[in-house]
Amino acid sequence: MKRRELMAWLCVTACGLPTAARAGDAPALMLANVYRPGVPLVEYWLSEKYDGLRGFWDGQRLITRGGEVIVAPAWFTEGWPAEPMDGELWMGRGLFEETLSAVRRQTPREDAWLRIRFMVFDLPAHPGPFIERIQAYQGLVRKIDRAWVRAVPQERVVSHAELMVRLDRMVKDGGEGLMLHRGDSLYRTVRSDDLLKVKTHEDAEARVLAHLPGQGRHAARMGALLVQTPQGVRFRLGTGFTDAQREQPPAVGQWVTYRFRGVNPSGVPRFASFMRLRPDAPPPPLAGQAFTQSAK
Repeated sequence: MKRRELMAWLCVTACGLPTAARAGDAPALMLANVYRPGVPLVEYWLSEKYDGLRGFWDGQRLITRGGEVIVAPAWFTEGWPAEPMDGELWMGRGLFEETLSAVRRQTPREDAWLRIRFMVFDLPAHPGPFIERIQAYQGLVRKIDRAWVRAVPQERVVSHAELMVRLDRMVKDGGEGLMLHRGDSLYRTVRSDDLLKVKTHEDAEARVLAHLPGQGRHAARMGALLVQTPQGVRFRLGTGFTDAQREQPPAVGQWVTYRFRGVNPSGVPRFASFMRLRPDAPPPPLAGQAFTQSAK
């Protein structure tokens, strides 16, 4: 390990710096595991995995998965019910960055929000199984009667081969992937097989601990991020960045999404590659570790 990288690692471990400012309490949401062959598909409902930002309507306000209040125009949520709704703020396939830019603004831009839809896919407070919640959220969306509030369609699929055909078609059409939701499952605020994501690659989230300097053509700018997963695994994330992202890398303390191909015996992701910022990720504690400033 090079001297600068070693110094960054030591600082992360030893420096008693304060943690980044946290958002409010993160909402308790249903979280997904990754699909694997052998799952009894006849028990599940299938929908598109929308490439947007998770939005939770608590009956009064929209908040992110991490607990940050989303400043939407007043007209966007006017007439929404007191019943909580789980959904995705989405502009369309391939437009994650535009959606992120619009949603993060403290002063909402009307022209941007006119392009955003709230894709409702569940009702967290409903006591029934998902098969009943499908009808309930579809009925609630009809009652809201706003063009930008949409009920996520649900379909059935009976075999792995059919699922893979659907996935291939979705990706070719610019979609991110698919979701599977067990029909008899209650809304449980844990990560479980009741909800599964189906994608062409694995992805996960990690928090930025430090900026590691680049070499060669990346000299004088970020060469890699030192990141840590919620499970405490640290590793270098050095590929997948544009030149502009290396000039202005994700800030220390921010969460990023990366793609990978399995993990090695020590738990480090193989062939990890940066995908994007993930500001709506939940802020779990990282085994008591503090953050460091960028390594110079």
